[in-house]
Amino acid sequence: MQVTPKVSLIRYTADPEATVALAAKLCYSDRELPDLAENILANDNSAFIARLTEMGHLSPIEHASFTFSVEGVSRAFLAQITRHRIASFSVRSQRYVSEDSFNYVVPPAIEDLGAAAVARYVGQMDTIMDWYRDWQSALGRGEKSNEDARFILPNACETKMIVTMNARELMHFFELRCCNRAQWEIRSVAWLMLAEVLKVAPNLFKDCGPGCLRGGCPEGVKSCGKRDEVIAKKQALVDAAEKCAKACAKKANKK
Repeated sequence: MQVTPKVSLIRYTADPEATVALAAKLCYSDRELPDLAENILANDNSAFIARLTEMGHLSPIEHASFTFSVEGVSRAFLAQITRHRIASFSVRSQRYVSEDSFNYVVPPAIEDLGAAAVARYVGQMDTIMDWYRDWQSALGRGEKSNEDARFILPNACETKMIVTMNARELMHFFELRCCNRAQWEIRSVAWLMLAEVLKVAPNLFKDCGPGCLRGGCPEGVKSCGKRDEVIAKKQALVDAAEKCAKACAKKANKK
């Protein structure tokens, strides 16, 4: 079955922006931690966090972490995202989980060729499933057969994972992977992840995204030339996050 990326933010540091503000202000304050924490929780930290990022004082940002569930992505995507070393990954095993009816990702370029091309691609996936089942049967099925039968599986085969990154690594991740020159699948997931964190830590991530959001394109002559489109896309995410925050606040007030 064909699948598309699905991202959910399932866990994150409680009060991530307050946690970052506390860590940063501790560096310059002689107050006791309980007093400092109480003061931070009682105030708006948005301006302080903005100054923090402008100064490049980013180590306190590492104290906030975010955990995502990611589904509907390919094993090719797995090879891309695990290049980000300051992160934790738990991935569904092809050794312990049978792939005799695996889901798969269809590249957009193949979809653009039309229905006949997609049908051809789907037929090839079905053939690989048959090959995989044949090897499972020949190898006796079970963990040991999965272990070796999986060598015939394609990069298109779907995987599922849990990914955890701290806020500083996420900023780096978004800068690289939200760029139009990033590989299409990880770019799609990066934008979905950015949309999720904007809902819970808007001040931390409001300026995040590809480098062109903050000035000239860092890709130089290889620029996609679509800066205005990227800015509009990011603004739409910010607007959606603000709308979500207002709706949640209104709901909480009614209680």
